[in-house]
Amino acid sequence: MEEKVVNLLIEKNLKLATAESCTGGLISERITRVSGASRVFDCGICSYANEIKTKLLGVSEETLNTVGAVSEETAMQMAYGVRRLAGADIGVSTTGIAGPTGGTPEKPVGTVYVGICTEYENYAVRLNLGGDDILPNSREKIRNLTADAVLKLVFDTIIKHF
Repeated sequence: MEEKVVNLLIEKNLKLATAESCTGGLISERITRVSGASRVFDCGICSYANEIKTKLLGVSEETLNTVGAVSEETAMQMAYGVRRLAGADIGVSTTGIAGPTGGTPEKPVGTVYVGICTEYENYAVRLNLGGDDILPNSREKIRNLTADAVLKLVFDTIIKHF
């Protein structure tokens, strides 16, 4: 899917920027493994710490204190922040609980929010990727499924708006 995304970005002359928390740079890695990615990808930020989310991406401390880092609001602010910072056409973000620890009843392991920001829209999608059917809280599986979902969302966004 990363090849399709990079080729479509090149075809449409668009730039993509990423802000990753729970995926820890995996999406950036998958994009940059494709030849020609430097034409469409200038910025990938691994914003694992809330301080980085605030300082670099402009995520509101109020948002982090009220709804937390793993939330729709944070994902949207991260996507907006990285798009603005990089001057990109599309900003994408991930924030979630990859496990195997850290989950709560409200946000179990495998809860991930993906943010997408363009000039046309800014929204977040909640993914529920944990549970026995995935492999009991497999961190690597959750990270890979998240990256797959992000690449598909970016592809669909380009087709829809550009």
